[in-house]
Amino acid sequence: MLHLYNTLTRQEEEFNPIHEGKVSLYACGPTVYWFAHIGNMRYFLFVDVLSRALRANGYEVKQVMNITDVGHLTGDVDEGEDKMIVAMRREGKTAHEIAQFYTDAFLKDVDRLNMKHASIYPKATEHIAEQIDMIQHLEKNGYTYRTSDGIYFDTSKLESYGRLSGQKSEDKLAGARVDMGEKRNTTDFALWKFSGAQSSREMIWESLWGSGFPGWHIECSAMSMKYLDVPFDIHTGGVDHIGVHHENEIAQTQGAEGELEANVWMHSEFLTVDNGKMSKSLGNLYTIDDLIAKGYDPLAFRYFVLGAHYRSQINFTFEALDAAANALTKLRETVRGWDEPDVGCAEIEEKFFAAMNDDLNTPQTLAVVWELVNADLPTNAKAESILRMDQVLGLRLKDYVGHALEIPLEVQQLVNDREEARKQKDWKRSDELRVDIEKLGYVIEDTADGSKVKKA
Repeated sequence: MLHLYNTLTRQEEEFNPIHEGKVSLYACGPTVYWFAHIGNMRYFLFVDVLSRALRANGYEVKQVMNITDVGHLTGDVDEGEDKMIVAMRREGKTAHEIAQFYTDAFLKDVDRLNMKHASIYPKATEHIAEQIDMIQHLEKNGYTYRTSDGIYFDTSKLESYGRLSGQKSEDKLAGARVDMGEKRNTTDFALWKFSGAQSSREMIWESLWGSGFPGWHIECSAMSMKYLDVPFDIHTGGVDHIGVHHENEIAQTQGAEGELEANVWMHSEFLTVDNGKMSKSLGNLYTIDDLIAKGYDPLAFRYFVLGAHYRSQINFTFEALDAAANALTKLRETVRGWDEPDVGCAEIEEKFFAAMNDDLNTPQTLAVVWELVNADLPTNAKAESILRMDQVLGLRLKDYVGHALEIPLEVQQLVNDREEARKQKDWKRSDELRVDIEKLGYVIEDTADGSKVKKA
């Protein structure tokens, strides 16, 4: 049985969907005002592994991932400008152009990292009516109040507020240094922000309360209800979503519908870089494009992420990425020599799926993969098993299993010339030929049995 850690109950639980054989999954998606960085992609890879694991357990998965193209303020706590408006000013483009460009960039990274696409990618700007409708329900139920800059949710009216983070409103208030403004409670949050003189006309909508735009949190409550109903099975996000965004989502749905938004809440930990925080100012905020420019296969980053449990922080260094890339290359080159898949290795597969069903223990699944690789078993059986495992790991091993590397004639001639240079002990010429081979996308590995050619 599949067991998952539920942030809401703070324990690992046996997963039982609301509807037999079907899973409804909502994953907080990208805010498309800039490129997603590798810390973001660590979270999205967790979502992908979760959806793959659910499918491996025989479930039909309906996955919704929102596209935030309005409402997310620069301060994240109802302060500052909308991030999309900042991007419009920075790039001199319309909100639609910016959102489309960075959405396309995100989906390109999804494909590069071999993630399965969500069933639906709803955009916040295309669901303003649903968000307004939910705010009206909250107003009718007595959870809202008006200030000079917007409509706010009164968290003191909801007794269960704070259940996800385990921190009540009064606890959050203690020691907090927050400019309350007109807010009644420090944890109150904006449902609708009035446009004001600084907003772009393109990002304004009319409502019963006046022209403006929705707060960040309301989109997920409104769109998850539209596409998955409430409650639904699983809601995912990063650990930074627990205390504010997801806490507020739960409050909104509870206040409007009298229902818990989702039964299981799952959160992935941070990715650090060189044991520190990523930032543009430090020059260590990397994207998948940056990794590719440095010569890395995006799937090497996927392998790197699989090496840590999603609830543990993972520290990114290029040395660690090199190790992941080398391991992936070795795995690919090994399975190339295997026979066509057949039968499988039931006992090792059982170990793999037991680890995967133990709250997505990907480090242990990789250990089982290497146990399979090194096992003294027929290669056709190993090939069948590793392809089943890769349906969850997503390393595209089907492109390598049983597919011997075809060396182009041009490369093979250089390899032969290098072998001859080595026989003549012409080491300078040998090194020059090695460089020529590498320029064509191949590498030479010198072994006791002779030189072996591999794809770079």
